[in-house]
Amino acid sequence: MSAPASSLVARGLRKSFGPLEVVAGVNLEVESGECFGLLGPNGAGKTTTLKLCLGLIEPDAGEMVLLGEPVPQRAREARRRVGVVPQFDNLDPDFTVAENLLVYGRYFGMRAHAIAARVPELLEFAGLAGRGDAKINTLSGGMKRRLTLARALVNDPQIVFMDEPTTGLDPQARHLIWERLRRLTQQGKTLVLTTHFMEEAERLCNRLAIMDHGRIITEGSPRALIAAHIEPQVVEVHGNGFEAWMEEARSLCPRVERAGDTVFCYTGEVEPILRNLSGKSDLTYLHRRASLEDVFLKLTGRDLRD
Repeated sequence: MSAPASSLVARGLRKSFGPLEVVAGVNLEVESGECFGLLGPNGAGKTTTLKLCLGLIEPDAGEMVLLGEPVPQRAREARRRVGVVPQFDNLDPDFTVAENLLVYGRYFGMRAHAIAARVPELLEFAGLAGRGDAKINTLSGGMKRRLTLARALVNDPQIVFMDEPTTGLDPQARHLIWERLRRLTQQGKTLVLTTHFMEEAERLCNRLAIMDHGRIITEGSPRALIAAHIEPQVVEVHGNGFEAWMEEARSLCPRVERAGDTVFCYTGEVEPILRNLSGKSDLTYLHRRASLEDVFLKLTGRDLRD
């Protein structure tokens, strides 16, 4: 079976704002039907990369093809088959739920009757069946976010770009959106998302790239990245005397890090560490498997980014 065609290809993308190079030679390829994640700290260049791929800003160098169309030369034609979920909801508060969908569909040149025919399906997808006449200010944050996602589907796009789709939502709303996003990939849609939730990326993404300082520093499936970059077991230790115990830990495991008042021990053999800790009544610990967040922090650092 031949490999699926790529929905997005970017080669050698560069973009500077004044003296600052925000995107510094990025290469990306997103296969049709997959969920692809673009991760990185604040200021890594993720949003600028998405804007370049959508043809919203012009690159200083590089080539892009979106749904078979060269970008930015034919970005407008490509965007007719694209959905976008912005980081912050920008629903029109003067319109009802259904009217927001109808107005948005008109931006794509869709006829009113064609949009109206899609509204019931989109409302069901958003978990808003029966709420078509509701005003936007009566909706909860989770409802607004689901409506913004449904709005991005009004033109039946082949690829959907999502900038932090679940930021600010409670766990129940987040899980519901995850279920809806999985449904889209099952329908053959291609998803490209940025997120700061590593659990979200692990759950949803077939592949992802981690970006920092305008460059892609690693790429692969979540499981493959964890296996390649991090020890499989993690023990987090804190409490009185953690600094003295940290010196002991260095003889028990291959890699020890400190963040604030917590010691992180990364190892493939966890039993010696747990035996040692069993006699330390002044220390508290958590033993868990390594996660994508551990990979992210190892590659991009633990320092706060503003």
